[in-house]
Amino acid sequence: MTDRKQEILAAAVAIADELGLDAVSMRSVAERVGVTPMALYPHIGSKSALLDAMLEHLAGELLPAVAAGDSWREQLYGLAYAAREMSRRHPWAGILIFARPSVAGDAVRVTDVVYQGLLEAGVPEPEVPRLERLISTFVVGYALSETAGRFGTRDPRGTRGQLPDVPLPGHARLQRWLEEKRDWDEEFAADLRDLELIIEAKAQPPGGDDH
Repeated sequence: MTDRKQEILAAAVAIADELGLDAVSMRSVAERVGVTPMALYPHIGSKSALLDAMLEHLAGELLPAVAAGDSWREQLYGLAYAAREMSRRHPWAGILIFARPSVAGDAVRVTDVVYQGLLEAGVPEPEVPRLERLISTFVVGYALSETAGRFGTRDPRGTRGQLPDVPLPGHARLQRWLEEKRDWDEEFAADLRDLELIIEAKAQPPGGDDH
């Protein structure tokens, strides 16, 4: 990546961190860099290419979380916690990840790490793409829910059981649990353990039949 392209990308990420993803435009980035919007195009190509570069930047922050020789469990937990921390640094990350396919180099490499981990776990090849989508959707969705304010100190769904004139028998039965204060770190860890159980349930013993 050229120095100018890196400067443009750094400006775009800084704008998104400060003002949100919607504030990123060719004009706002150009103003941050100190050039005209047209001067960006030879280096970045287009707004779409800029967003792809930002997505690759995010993925690049995740790759150091895994190392050669890591077990599939270490890869799963390493990437999951790295993605959660990345979303805290860049609250707009989940929005961008859900909005765009992972076609950039580092983004594809992150997906490939998950593919390899699932294969190492013994998941049959036809099941691997679906389980990767399940894992990535959970991790990114959880992180986005935290950074966007969907999760509070208590489950916000607890107040639904107090709506007047609306029968909510499920909420009524669970009201005690819905009103409890949540430890979102513990819940994230518990959810990852459940994902681990799903992977183990799908895995086949060595020499098992894929069909």
